[in-house]
Amino acid sequence: MEDIKKLLAKVAPGKQLAEGTQYPTIELEPNEVRAVAKKLKEAGFDYLINLTGVDYTDALGTVYHISSSTNKTEVVVLKTKTADREKPVLYTVSDLWQSANLYEREVYDFFGIRFIDHPDMRRIFLRGDWKGFPFRKDYSEVNDTPTTNVNIDDLETLPSITLDKDGRIVEKSTQLFGNNEYVVNFGPQHPATHGVLHLRVSLDGEIVKKVDPNFGYIHRGIEKMCESLTYPQILPYTERLDYLSGSINRHAFCMCVEKAAGIEVPQRAQYIRCIFDELTRIASHLLGWGCMAMDMGAITAFIYGMRDREKIMDIFEENAGGRLMPAYSIIGGLTKDVVPNFQQTIRDFVAYMRESIKEYHTLFTGNPIATGRMHNVGWLTKETAISLGTTGPTGRASGWSNDVRKIAPYAAYDKVQFNEVLRNTDTCKGDSFDRYIIRLDEVLESLNIIEQLNDNLPSDGFSVKVPAIVKLPEGEYYQRAESARGDFGVYIKSDGNKNPYRVKFRSPCMTLISALDPLCKDEKIADLITIGASLDYVIPCADR
Repeated sequence: MEDIKKLLAKVAPGKQLAEGTQYPTIELEPNEVRAVAKKLKEAGFDYLINLTGVDYTDALGTVYHISSSTNKTEVVVLKTKTADREKPVLYTVSDLWQSANLYEREVYDFFGIRFIDHPDMRRIFLRGDWKGFPFRKDYSEVNDTPTTNVNIDDLETLPSITLDKDGRIVEKSTQLFGNNEYVVNFGPQHPATHGVLHLRVSLDGEIVKKVDPNFGYIHRGIEKMCESLTYPQILPYTERLDYLSGSINRHAFCMCVEKAAGIEVPQRAQYIRCIFDELTRIASHLLGWGCMAMDMGAITAFIYGMRDREKIMDIFEENAGGRLMPAYSIIGGLTKDVVPNFQQTIRDFVAYMRESIKEYHTLFTGNPIATGRMHNVGWLTKETAISLGTTGPTGRASGWSNDVRKIAPYAAYDKVQFNEVLRNTDTCKGDSFDRYIIRLDEVLESLNIIEQLNDNLPSDGFSVKVPAIVKLPEGEYYQRAESARGDFGVYIKSDGNKNPYRVKFRSPCMTLISALDPLCKDEKIADLITIGASLDYVIPCADR
């Protein structure tokens, strides 16, 4: 902590750290943010965890959670705001961290803040003709709904703003595609887009030149809905973000609330939560493996993956009641204890799954057609992965150590011995095969975690009593968790009431989708299918 304080004093001289915050936090003027962010980046803070827009009622602002890929446990927070609600502007950091490109577009879409020198200030989720900015506290749904149809040509015009030599704002626009470029629409209704995702792809013959992802086809405004819900009422919505990591998302939200409210959860509940998290991870990886194999023509592999995933769904149903969305974690613990035969069922599943993984490798991994489709396709360097914020198996396949279970252990992960599954960049390229194989390796590591937790299950109860109305102290809270697709984050700003003032979910999938353009450039259109499957994104997680 002292080193961080010295660093912040160096990069932001004269600025005082905010008191009573979870992470070292500095509040800056709008014209100071970019310079401080650049110095932090040069000092090794190369991972922009999250960028959140907030309406403070009297001002509009942004919150930056920033970390380092080397000193991974260190997190700093920068905050800024502008009192201009008519034409709010801030300075972009998208040239420092590539992930900020989409983050800043999201802030503009919902809050109307434009970022100086950002190359693409289009809306990202809402239609181009949408009136108003729905995450503002003064937004009127009745008066601010769209009135016209969107012209597809509007998607090709990239508006932006810059400053002239006198410091005045200048409006600019550029064309996304050239007049002679051949552009095809891929999706949004297409099985190989792995969800309702619309890609506009520029082709030179069958070679991809540019990929422009368009989001929002199933955007549900979950973060906005959270502002009118109590904390327990929010829980079901967390499972519907990345529905293949539903238990993990719900666990993360519970932990954020519990930490803020000072609620101590029994160790038994902590262990069972982690077992369910790892079962969820395995189930997700099995589906991801099967879908990637099916995208390349191996339907049998998909059937095998779904067959074994059903065994996990059966465990969920027997103990929690739900299957895809068990709805098991609640604030304070679990809805109920596990059934008496739970531990034996887990032992049987672990033994079975270890043998199944061998079967998967025999069935598909060694297939020369499959390896030919994956090797040397869709290279992602470690540096690009960090800049894009592509965490989870995708980042680790490129040699980036980013496992939140190791960086910031939570629940019972500090009670077990396990290895972060990481591909060695000296012997691998961070290509589609590396992203394929790492998930199967992670299944084995999850089995090791489950086995240790299951054999040492405490008996101190599955929940504690919490107030009927949960209120968090005024402040800002952040909780990270390792979902099946990477760094999932929960940001809560509380004003002391039973409803959160602002909730933001850090979507690991949105950053994965942003990697499509650099990964697919100069690859063949058929390889776009393989690369997309290797990223294993889930669209509802991005759209939220």
